[in-house]
Amino acid sequence: MGAGRPGGPGRPGRASRASRASRVGGAGRWRRALLAVLITAAVVAPLSAAARPEIPAPAPASLAPVTAVTLDEAYAANRANAAQASRMAAAHGDSHRAAADRSMADPSRRFLAFDGRGPGRATEVFGDLAHAERIAVLVPGSDTSLDTYDRFRAGALALQRRLTLPHSRLRSSEGTPMAPAGTSTAVVAWLGYRTPGTVSATVLTPDRAEQAAPHLRALIRQLHGIASRDARVALLCHSYGSVVCGRAAPGLDVDDIAFIGSPGTGADSAAALHSPARIWAARGAGDWVACVPHVRTDLFGTTVGFGTDPVSPAFGAQVFAAGDGGHSDYFTPGSASLANLTRIVLGDTSEVTHG
Repeated sequence: MGAGRPGGPGRPGRASRASRASRVGGAGRWRRALLAVLITAAVVAPLSAAARPEIPAPAPASLAPVTAVTLDEAYAANRANAAQASRMAAAHGDSHRAAADRSMADPSRRFLAFDGRGPGRATEVFGDLAHAERIAVLVPGSDTSLDTYDRFRAGALALQRRLTLPHSRLRSSEGTPMAPAGTSTAVVAWLGYRTPGTVSATVLTPDRAEQAAPHLRALIRQLHGIASRDARVALLCHSYGSVVCGRAAPGLDVDDIAFIGSPGTGADSAAALHSPARIWAARGAGDWVACVPHVRTDLFGTTVGFGTDPVSPAFGAQVFAAGDGGHSDYFTPGSASLANLTRIVLGDTSEVTHG
């Protein structure tokens, strides 16, 4: 008789059926939501692109492989290229881009690479790269271009300032020194790929990341060719930049990879990245990316979504505290996230506070 009762062992009860229906319905809702975003992006993105003509600029400076000896020559050549790009943008009638390029031509700026064409690309160095023992490479997410570059640069500057605090002021929460005095550091802000728009189909797929990954791998090889032989490199990957780092990670010669504000990496776990690096992850309490469904599915032959949440136990990263900040606050001076990213870059991993 028990078999005939709802919930008995002979057949599933109403609660069980409702639970299963809820799970199926939930998955269906996420897929429908993703599809709706794709359809919206398919309409919005082309209209946005059509609204703004391509910005003219010279081809990038032709440079021999950059070494520690030729570093200053490369910086000078890229500044000259930015100055020419500024003049061309001004002649084109784009005063905003002209001003951005002109700023990059300032004698104080140091670029390993610069390309003012279209959305633009740039690789800027803060610190003495040739003698750096610790190098942080920042990889940005969506909507980062030469037109919005200042907000990306501000994060790199904040990190470099934190890294170079006087030894007496650079303390962990326990009051112990975070790194040996005199550690030479450099920060590299790498806008080395065409980032997707936040409202676009590309931000939901790994396509841009797959195009970017070989360029990121080439940058890491270049840095090891310029810096001290024993230099240690940390990749700090924000938002869609996490997908780029995930694609570039297998076998990459870096010591640490940190995913911050990540929608996923395209890998199901830290182990699936096939990286010898320590894998870190963090998300601020106010970051809207927590609401992004961490799924990966195929729609019309295209992979949509990036899989396991990097801060989840299932992913297996070392999760560190990021405080209450939002999606754009990970490099805010005085924040818990910036303090922990500094510790990771310096290799003072025992002092990292965990989330």
